[in-house]
Formats: sequence, structure tokens, C-alpha cells
Amino acid sequence: MYCPAHFQENRLPELISLIEQFPLATIVCNGPSGLVADHIPLMYEGEFGATGKLVGHVAKNNPLWQVPVDKELLVVFQGPSTYISPNWYASKHDAGKVVPTWNYAVVHATCTLEAIHDPQQVLEIITKLTDQHEASQPHPWRVSDAPIEFTERLVGNIVGIELKISRIDGKWKVSQNQPTSNQLSVVQGLLAEGSDAQTQMALLIGANEAKL
Repeated sequence: MYCPAHFQENRLPELISLIEQFPLATIVCNGPSGLVADHIPLMYEGEFGATGKLVGHVAKNNPLWQVPVDKELLVVFQGPSTYISPNWYASKHDAGKVVPTWNYAVVHATCTLEAIHDPQQVLEIITKLTDQHEASQPHPWRVSDAPIEFTERLVGNIVGIELKISRIDGKWKVSQNQPTSNQLSVVQGLLAEGSDAQTQMALLIGANEAKL
């Protein structure tokens, strides 16, 4: 990933936060037929003294779990992204030397994959993922709410995956290359438009501006 120094985000808590907010990962590997991308929701789990791992599951018919344990995969998490209009730059009124761009935040993790077949471990993965994503519900659904025989049959048709992270990088392209006046005016423009993605980007720009 091309990433100028001013767009680099290497703080692990920030990277984990994006993964937790946007857990649908794109897993890219080079297989026998060429490049393949799978889209799998993953959960981050920390490990003391290491960069941690990503956990999820796939259908047994999905060949992803058969990737050799020593083969590297690229896992991409896409955070907030939005178009930035030149009209939002305060400096437009001075010289007019402004152009459109696209702001975004992404996390790239280089990983190796281990398949998990033990039914109890697979059930634990499903339970953790479900509990995490049901947490905001007024009455969270639990895996145990479903009939045991139904759950056991489903577990028999999936494979757990653990992706051990060897390297993790972030790119926060959130107007850091603009003067403070333009950053503030872009935030105002985004908030005025008001979509979820634009509001999320406004918060990222504001957080970065406060950090400087």
C-alpha cells in the first residue's frame, strides 16, 4: 500500500478500533487459479507481546481454509470513506488552486491462516462473534436460543479460521496535507452534507487536527 508518512497510522489501538467498527474484511490470497478475494466478518483478539489475531469462520465448501499454513494473506478493513469537494476548502476563495480528492481510512494486515475443525472451538467462535454483534440489540439473540441439533448441524458445515497477524498497517487519509483552515472548513462541509460516512470522516479529521 502506497502510504506517505503524513497518512500513516501505526497506533495499534486505533487500528483495532477501526477493525471493531468495520469488521467485514476482504481476505486476498494468491491461489492456484490466481488472486482470490473473500469477504468475511472477523473479530480481533489480542495476544500479549504480539500483534494479535483475527478470528472468524467460512463454509466448509470455501477453499480459503485450505490455504497452506505458511502462505501469507492480505486482510483489508475499509473504514469511513467519502468524496471531498473543492468547494469545502477555505483556500478556494484565495487562489482557487484546489482539486477534488477522496478521504478514507483503511487497515491492512498480513497474516497466516490456521483452520479449526474441532466442533467445540468452532462453536466458541460463532458464539463470540454473535455476542459481539448482538451487544447493541435491546434483547440480544444468543446461539443457545436455537435448537441444539440445528446448531450442531450448522457447525458441521463450517470451518473456523484464525489469522495470525505478522504485520499490521493503517492509512488515514483525512486531510492531514491541508492547512488547519481547510481541515476545519472540510469538517463543516461534511457535517452540512450529513450522511453517516461524511459524519464519520468529519470526526476522523477533527480527531487528527486535535492530535497535531
